[in-house]
Amino acid sequence: MTDQVWTRWPSREALGREGISRPRRLLAWAVRALLLSLLVWGALTADSVHGWWIVAGAAGFLLTGLLAWTFYRATLQHRLRPASLSWAAMQGVAVAAQLSGFQVPALVIWCASAVAALERLPLAAAVPAMVAALSAYGALNNDDPLTTVVTCLGLALAGYTLRLDAEARGNTQRLLVQERAARAAEAETSALAERSRIAREIHDVLAHSLSAQLVHLEAARLLIERGADREQILERVVAARGMARDGLSETRQALSALRGELTPLEDFLAQLVRGSAGAEVTITGERRPLPAEASQAVRRVAQEALTNVRKHAPGAKVRLRLDYGEQQVTLDVRDSGGSPGELTATGGGYGLLGMRERAELLGGSLRAGPDEEGFVVTLQVPV
Repeated sequence: MTDQVWTRWPSREALGREGISRPRRLLAWAVRALLLSLLVWGALTADSVHGWWIVAGAAGFLLTGLLAWTFYRATLQHRLRPASLSWAAMQGVAVAAQLSGFQVPALVIWCASAVAALERLPLAAAVPAMVAALSAYGALNNDDPLTTVVTCLGLALAGYTLRLDAEARGNTQRLLVQERAARAAEAETSALAERSRIAREIHDVLAHSLSAQLVHLEAARLLIERGADREQILERVVAARGMARDGLSETRQALSALRGELTPLEDFLAQLVRGSAGAEVTITGERRPLPAEASQAVRRVAQEALTNVRKHAPGAKVRLRLDYGEQQVTLDVRDSGGSPGELTATGGGYGLLGMRERAELLGGSLRAGPDEEGFVVTLQVPV
């Protein structure tokens, strides 16, 4: 054994009562009742029980109970000095009982204290204590030497067995507590991840809708400042209203997505470009349902890319290509380029960053930049 094994206390879970089944508790109380009966029977049948000796026996009985309780509390708190003092005091009570003629109570105290020491103290203190108690028992009982040796070995084995059993129960309790903590942490992590997903969906919907409305409202403001005619201004306001209506529809779609009710991705892309002149959608590969997170990523990136085209290259032709690969799905959004719109400076500039973060959360990637004609946004998401 290592030094740590000799000096290590049994765990508090092992020394406590938590985790003990009802039958084992009943058995423990039955053993205590038996020991109590032996103490009382030994005291009442002693030859010296008369007069003041009865009072002395009762006082010794109460003192032994108090010392046993003190020993239990001290070992539960891993306090070696109070535990050693209370255990030593019990040995003193046993010696006094032996000298006063109460032999049976003395032998019971020695046996019980030997088992308790081996069960509840560090081995460095428990082994000497057990040897001392069992030596006193062996020296003063009336059995033959072989019976005494067998009894002492049985008591030592019983104490060590109780120690091992308590340690096993303590380990089980610690594992149970750790498992509960792990489950609570996992549930909290899952809740936080779900909240983040909901927040991301709501943010993406609002960012797209409000950004599109801002494009048209800012255009209306510029037309008003330039003294444009009423029809041009009204056209922009009507477009902003349409974007608000679309934003409400997208919000409903996002809520449906959170409930697992998604419209087919191809239909969504077709609806997305329906109001945009010069926009077309191409689907390649074997069409199949996508995981909810991957499908939402494609939808949001397509929305954001089209919003950027309207903002930075108004009137440009847009080609959306959705490719179903074996291991991933790829969305490619290309515009034909054009003169920067009057609304190029509007917006916070966080669209591409948000799209890239969404892709990386799914283990995918997003590339965005100019090409020979205009601007290209390419999303790849593993499925």
